[in-house]
Amino acid sequence: MRLFWLVGSLALALLVGVLSLQVPAPAGVNAPATAFSAERAMADVRAIAQRPHPVGSADHGRVRLYLQQRMSDLGLQVSTQSGPISRGSARYLRRMGGDPEAAAFTATNLIGVLPGRNPALPAVALMAHYDTVPMSAGAADDSAGVAAILETARAIQARGPADRTLVILFTDAEEIGLDGARIFWGGHPLRDRIGAVVNLEARGGGGRAMMFETGRGNAETIALFGEAGARADGGVTANSLAGFVYERMPNGTDFTIPKDRGVQGLNLAFIGRPAQYHGDSPPDMLDRGAVQHIGSQALESADALLRAGVLPARTANTVYADLFGRTIISHPPAAGWGLLALALVLLGGAAWRAQARAGLTLADAGRGALDGVWFVAAGLVLTQAVRTLAGPMSGRADSAEAYYTLLGRLPWMEAGAALTVLALAMAVLGGRTRPDRRITALALAAGGVVALVLGGFNNPVVIVAALVAIGLSLAPGLAARTVWGGWIGLIGLVLVFGLAAQAAAPETAFLFLWPGLLAAVAAALASLVDPGLTRVRSLVLIAVAAAAGGAWLVGLSHPVFLGIGMDMPGVLVLLGLLGLMLVRPLAPERGAARPWLMAALAVLALGAAVSAGARIAEPMPAEPPAAEGNPG
Repeated sequence: MRLFWLVGSLALALLVGVLSLQVPAPAGVNAPATAFSAERAMADVRAIAQRPHPVGSADHGRVRLYLQQRMSDLGLQVSTQSGPISRGSARYLRRMGGDPEAAAFTATNLIGVLPGRNPALPAVALMAHYDTVPMSAGAADDSAGVAAILETARAIQARGPADRTLVILFTDAEEIGLDGARIFWGGHPLRDRIGAVVNLEARGGGGRAMMFETGRGNAETIALFGEAGARADGGVTANSLAGFVYERMPNGTDFTIPKDRGVQGLNLAFIGRPAQYHGDSPPDMLDRGAVQHIGSQALESADALLRAGVLPARTANTVYADLFGRTIISHPPAAGWGLLALALVLLGGAAWRAQARAGLTLADAGRGALDGVWFVAAGLVLTQAVRTLAGPMSGRADSAEAYYTLLGRLPWMEAGAALTVLALAMAVLGGRTRPDRRITALALAAGGVVALVLGGFNNPVVIVAALVAIGLSLAPGLAARTVWGGWIGLIGLVLVFGLAAQAAAPETAFLFLWPGLLAAVAAALASLVDPGLTRVRSLVLIAVAAAAGGAWLVGLSHPVFLGIGMDMPGVLVLLGLLGLMLVRPLAPERGAARPWLMAALAVLALGAAVSAGARIAEPMPAEPPAAEGNPG
């Protein structure tokens, strides 16, 4: 019976999670004038992205003139601003295959102004860059953003005059160092009038658009975006974990410049179909649903800002995440301590009931926590091993071509890592040390060797994780012996992670606290209605909680892996731990342990094969032949 509810809850979670990741249908050219239409925007994408147009190229000039005309046709007050690109940017452009005389070229920003009824109010800017890298027509990066802004400006005018002034800023030379944004925010007369920015970007050719960055002190910005984004086609995708991680990454976008000046705003991008990033990206390959999603969010956000009585101010950061892409839940960082306390109280109540009615012991709860430690340690080793089968870690890719090839392999890496996490979860549910612990230890050792040899002998985390996982695999007495022990131990481990996150980086703690609280609620209710966890009513309750929480985790996992999975595939292990916690009491009966474990090994082998298949599906470009007389 448990196996039935386990499979059913997982299938429902996967279905709902995948549905939450879908893009909206693109609106046609006959959509209402006040709405965003991806098909109307695509006319501009086709005109702009005919060919690559990096700084200094003839097509760059063609696109600039086209955009100036389009902005004039929309009734905007159009002007330009020029400035030299930096020496470092010129060197970068030459490395990317651009004109070796690029240092002589200037960056030319295009500025369009739609005056508001009250020019004294702080203005709102819509920003995207119109240059491309030399090897891509840039339909996604960033012709889609430019076209979406033109369509947004048209729709805003159709909605009627606003009090605030709208500034359209198409920056230049973003691809070679954010030079255009630096020039504008470094000295343009309009810069000090702008109180909020909505920036559109891309690192791929499709998928849901994610709001991945805000200005610092974003509580009021998130409150406005939550209301505006809910009106957008397809809803919203956003969470404070993305903002926390992105701010600590070395790269940036045009939004980085105003953000550092203290301007509030939103940064939106889609990162699906990663093979199209800086690669083959003609308009007909662009996901029109992604254009609809990013454009609709830009329209609703910009319109809300333009018509707001007061623009969002810098206050305090807030903790936030979307719920199935439909709405945003947020709370102050300090509220995380309250959620943690509530989860601990509920967990304590469930443990007390299970101890009194089902024989739970503290020792078995501890063994349940060790099951989670094994899962995390083994997962870090094996996801790293499976990931390296797809190609070198991106930090070791020795050329731009290799990096972009690895991006093309990202869906294969994601599938391989996800299957690996599933296999490890099956191993825990089947009784991770019973009866095949030596096989498990051998698989972990082999995975560690693969991860270290292919990934480089310089990863102490993998080494320590391999030792921990192998040691626990060879200690059968340290596996949970009861359902309650395994469940309570895993919830406790997740809440320990939540405590650490709440203390060190509260913007990220929701990742552990929200699922941990859901599991604690389910455990408390199950302990009241059926302490034995054998009746249908308790299993249904647990399955519903697992399906709801699992669906949310599926919707969260995909954009997280697209963002950082190529470098840190182990991030899926932490998300997998949360899913394992939710389904732990639905583990199959002991009689199914051996076939369940054998199935886990088969899933692990499949994950490795899928990841390795990326080398065939997306081969590395051939090395250019060495010049005559040059040994190469």
